[in-house]
Amino acid sequence: MKTLLFDLDGTMYRGDAIIESAKLFLEACQKQNIPYFFLTNNSMRTREENVAHMEKMGYQGIKAEQFYNSAMASAQYVKAHYSGDKAYYLGKAGLYQALKEEGFRITDQDPDFVFVGLNKEATYREYSQALTFLLQGAKLIGTNQDRVLAKPDGFEMGNGSVVAMFEYATNQKSPNIAKPHTPILDLCLQHFHLQKEDVILIGDNLETDILLGKNAGVETLFVQTGVHTAQDIPRLGIEPDHVVSDLRDCLDFSFGSFML
Repeated sequence: MKTLLFDLDGTMYRGDAIIESAKLFLEACQKQNIPYFFLTNNSMRTREENVAHMEKMGYQGIKAEQFYNSAMASAQYVKAHYSGDKAYYLGKAGLYQALKEEGFRITDQDPDFVFVGLNKEATYREYSQALTFLLQGAKLIGTNQDRVLAKPDGFEMGNGSVVAMFEYATNQKSPNIAKPHTPILDLCLQHFHLQKEDVILIGDNLETDILLGKNAGVETLFVQTGVHTAQDIPRLGIEPDHVVSDLRDCLDFSFGSFML
């Protein structure tokens, strides 16, 4: 039996609105003891905050240890590939938690790194402070490259658009860590003691969730409840292994070694 790796934004919910078909599907997985985790580019929430966010919408039976996010991947990747432990960050509690867990010292004095995660309340002053550190020699680390995010009434700017702003302003390039790049998956699999052949990636974003699967050689399921629809597949040239309208379609669906 394969383990399911669910995306969050656009797959399980849109902003603060639950996707009912996802709730029904997750309940079926829990009833059938199908293993699952959540793999998200969203670095804003801590694992505990992710549980509270989903429970508030109506999900049940979810545990903090089931989440792996781009903040965790970014902190672990930087620890493995660079020297230095002083970090300044733009982001929320999820990024702070990940940096502290990896032993980074949070500072606004000569940081070695500037981590950029999504913070919807970030100010021009804070952006300018981060820019100053980067121009003084700090290394830019973007937690993810999502261009846009789905919300109940449309879309909003993703963290990738903010990272691109800093790349343009500083003439730096952030390392590619999160979806659709393979480091986040490699680190996630290591974290959960899984192999590529053990998992199916489930997500709504062809350019991140599904492309990650294609890049890594992992089975993918594309659900049309978020950023993209099936009409985007030929336009983007990214072909999922399986395509469904929503996760309710999977209740009578079998693929690979997973079946409900």
